[in-house]
Amino acid sequence: MPATAQRPGSSAAAGLHYRVQAHDLHAHLFSVQLRIARPAARQRLSLPVWIPGSYLVREFSKNLQALSAEQDGRSTALRQLAKNLWEIDCSADLPVVVSYQFCAYDNSVRTAWLDSRRGFFNGTSLCLRVHGQEQAAHTLELAPSPATSTWQVATGLEAVTADAQGWGIYRAADYDELVDCPVELGRFWRGEFTAAGIPHSFVVAGATPGFDGARLLADTQKICETLIAFWHGEGEAATHPPMQRYVFMLNAVDDGYGGLEHRNSTALICGRRDLPRQGLAKAADGYTTLLGLISHEYFHTWNVKRLRPREFSRYDYESENYTELLWFFEGFTSYYDDLLLRRAGLLDSAQYLKLITRTINQVLQTPGRHEQSVAQASFDAWVKYYRQDENTPNQTVSYYTKGALVALCLDLTLRREGRTTLDEVMRALWLRCEAGPMGEDDVLTVLQELGGRSFEAEIAQWVHGKSELPLAELLAAHGIKARAEPAQLAQRLGLRVQESHSIHIKTVLRGSLAEQAGFMAGDEWLALEVAAGSQEAEPRRWRLNRLDDLSLYAGPAPQVQAWVARDRELLALQLDWALVQAAASGEKSDSDDAKTASSPASAAQAPSNLGLEITDAEAAQRWLGGQAQPA
Repeated sequence: MPATAQRPGSSAAAGLHYRVQAHDLHAHLFSVQLRIARPAARQRLSLPVWIPGSYLVREFSKNLQALSAEQDGRSTALRQLAKNLWEIDCSADLPVVVSYQFCAYDNSVRTAWLDSRRGFFNGTSLCLRVHGQEQAAHTLELAPSPATSTWQVATGLEAVTADAQGWGIYRAADYDELVDCPVELGRFWRGEFTAAGIPHSFVVAGATPGFDGARLLADTQKICETLIAFWHGEGEAATHPPMQRYVFMLNAVDDGYGGLEHRNSTALICGRRDLPRQGLAKAADGYTTLLGLISHEYFHTWNVKRLRPREFSRYDYESENYTELLWFFEGFTSYYDDLLLRRAGLLDSAQYLKLITRTINQVLQTPGRHEQSVAQASFDAWVKYYRQDENTPNQTVSYYTKGALVALCLDLTLRREGRTTLDEVMRALWLRCEAGPMGEDDVLTVLQELGGRSFEAEIAQWVHGKSELPLAELLAAHGIKARAEPAQLAQRLGLRVQESHSIHIKTVLRGSLAEQAGFMAGDEWLALEVAAGSQEAEPRRWRLNRLDDLSLYAGPAPQVQAWVARDRELLALQLDWALVQAAASGEKSDSDDAKTASSPASAAQAPSNLGLEITDAEAAQRWLGGQAQPA
């Protein structure tokens, strides 16, 4: 960044100018001053209720306090009109200064955080929207306080004037750009690289001393170059990416995972144990997961930040923005994130198949896939995906995971028919929609143009229907055999649990043996009672700590009695242990495929896992390596 010395009051400030400073680190308070050069009479202000990319009304205004305004040196009244809306009792065209504080206590990628070591914020949390002036230029001044004078600044915003640490004034073309460029503050690690001529920065807060920053930069560079080539080609025919620079902001914590995409940056969070470490040739599995997250959020630079649902042509920051297309924008991104790691050489074929197998099994183990289509799941994200509870797996399906499988099925279908690939479809959509809003009709049109036939039946069945996807058939056509494998004990029971000194029931899956026995979420499974055998006078009762204890204590008994605590009351539940055991007997033949493995759970048959293995290395390599099928 340019090492200039201009400071507050610079003529670089726009008609809408925000000054943000750490007010009190220990109270987690940012102070914000907003100067409106030419307000309307009775100017209205509001704070967004959600942040694009995270589809939940989060009510950011709950953290705003001490709001005041003055005009011409005198205090002016503010009237609150709604939970996030205010009106200033001011005259037109005479500058108004609005002051307020924001309590930043959310150490995630979605809101804001401030403590003695680090600061972070999204503009949707800190920057009031000036009604009627959203399309005007905005400037953001990041001002150090005595306690933060040694900190650095990282953001995707363009610097107007900033010192060597990054403190200074930044510009945004409009409000949308202002709030789409988060800000990282602190004493972080920083690295730089170039991909396809585009400068990239990577900052990491909370890294451990043994952190291998060189490896992270090298691997991320491979990801970025692979994704830019995917969208824009290589060599003389390559087109220019849509960003002039890009910033990765990673917060390493004890336990956490997630990311949020932005137009030329991303905010990420991961566990410190997932960072690469110096001296270790083989990175932990968590590092592979982190690379997948980096790939996912970077792919969003094209697929959702530019190419986006038609309903998101203009964001409505005041309420939910509904779309049925998250299966495409999140699901297809989830398909390509790991696949492009494979093409970048950061995964081998066996590692990639392990990841896609996990995605398949996550969907197969979700009864809600029979209740809700992936298009409906997209529309309901605001009330279901982002508000998960004990019944979520029974009533909904993830548009991330099933959307990824829809992408897999489309890609394999297109490749089998030999006319095109999903890669070509994605690039054609980018051109057709001019890197802007699109609808499902655009997807169908491009599929027909490149695929040589209508794909309305597949989209109706796979996206708007609830039937199983033809995974086994399509994988087999590309050298991958799908086989049913015995389910784990928790799957056979139909439970999702937390194990400590006892077994805490988190979810009871629909139609499962556990549901039929009467288990419910919130139960604590304390003990097991087994009827007296031929050599025993009384039943045996066993204290349980783990689900694995069941096989040890139940043995061959056909029926067992589970003792659970529910609201402090002890209840005895009869469990058909013989059926649980039968589901693990491996009676399925090798000819059983994904249709068997994906049947709904019932008393007669628990869900199985699906395993994948390569049977035709050449055919599999054409798909995994991105080559087209031979004519």
